[in-house]
Amino acid sequence: MVGKLAVSLAGHDKDTLYLIIKEEGDSIYLVDGVYKKYAAPKKKNRRHIQPVSWGITEDQLRELAQNPADADTKIKKYLKTFSERKEGKYV
Repeated sequence: MVGKLAVSLAGHDKDTLYLIIKEEGDSIYLVDGVYKKYAAPKKKNRRHIQPVSWGITEDQLRELAQNPADADTKIKKYLKTFSERKEGKYV
């Protein structure tokens, strides 16, 4: 699931779009590039997210890991691109 986009289903961040960057058991680590940065991702229970059918490639994930200083800007761009494509409707 790493590299896919996900929508939060529960909590104060409900309906927020994130990028999944890491998985550990039942925990998922999410970033949005604005409030949850690549260096300090949000830890969320797997049951509280809904994966989206769109994401980024393995090459793009590697690029984020290699250049964390530029990662947040790229993550914001990926999320904005997806939002514009789907016109606010998550698939």
